[in-house]
Amino acid sequence: MSRPAIAHATPLDVWCAGIIVADFICEPIATLPAAGALMMTPGISWAIGGCASNVAADLARLGLRSAVVGRVGADPAGEFVRNSLNVAGVETSRVLSTPGFQTSATLVVNVRGEDRRFIHTFGANAAFTGEELSPELLPQARVLYLGGLFLMPALTGERVTRLFQAARQAGLTTVLDVVIPDPQGTWPVLQQLLPHVDVFLPNHDEGELITGLADPLAQAAQFRQAGAETVVITCGREGSVLSTGDQLWRGGIFPVDFVDGTGSGDAFAAGYMSGLLEGQPATECLRLGSALGASCVRQPGATTGVFNRAELETWLRTHTLPLERLA
Repeated sequence: MSRPAIAHATPLDVWCAGIIVADFICEPIATLPAAGALMMTPGISWAIGGCASNVAADLARLGLRSAVVGRVGADPAGEFVRNSLNVAGVETSRVLSTPGFQTSATLVVNVRGEDRRFIHTFGANAAFTGEELSPELLPQARVLYLGGLFLMPALTGERVTRLFQAARQAGLTTVLDVVIPDPQGTWPVLQQLLPHVDVFLPNHDEGELITGLADPLAQAAQFRQAGAETVVITCGREGSVLSTGDQLWRGGIFPVDFVDGTGSGDAFAAGYMSGLLEGQPATECLRLGSALGASCVRQPGATTGVFNRAELETWLRTHTLPLERLA
């Protein structure tokens, strides 16, 4: 069943709040070097990263109006991130320079045939409280997306819940994604927050860390019981699980040549939200998210290979996402 398009007139489509990161990305290597050894890689690139940055850039590629809300250091990496977002067409007036902090950074290590490895520093994300997006600013957009919850130590359960309550009261649709460095203490925060979340988008590994459950269907059920209106569990090569209303779906994948998974979950989120903004049914949002996520993994980097609007529409005309209704 379709939901109405999120149609009220606003200067922006999506506030993308949360973690902002400078990524240092190693192109795929054959194996990890032994201690003291040197391993050559075809290249190491510097790119914008972090959920808020990636999702905002991907939305802009689809012709949507996005703005990032977050913190960077007063350093060259912060300027690089801000300039890169501006070039991508993202509004950055709420990307705040934070004295005393470096810009958050992640070293992304890619080994052929294996999942990515990350070495990360919180940097300025540690100072993000959610108060960077004041209640009077919220109505300027139609959706509030928060990405990277649990990688921002100052964003307590009480603070993030107040932010989502204010967004709902202002008429925004709320979308949540998480990153789980340590599962301890995550469930009490989510029990408080999920009743104010329209769409929750964890991946399978995150769902297992939070719930202790290996089955994504069981994870989705627990998150729904905690109050989330819609839950999508992304499962990499195993596709996805969608639970909304009285419907339960298992989605497949769009087969592509896999190069680098960095940013694929963020691309999925952007594609899914593009469907929300159009009032598409949840299964169509899932199809859009899956296609954009698949486009991301074809090239190194979090946003480099992501489809623009024309590319997405062309792809969907010639490719079908397997979908199975389970309930």
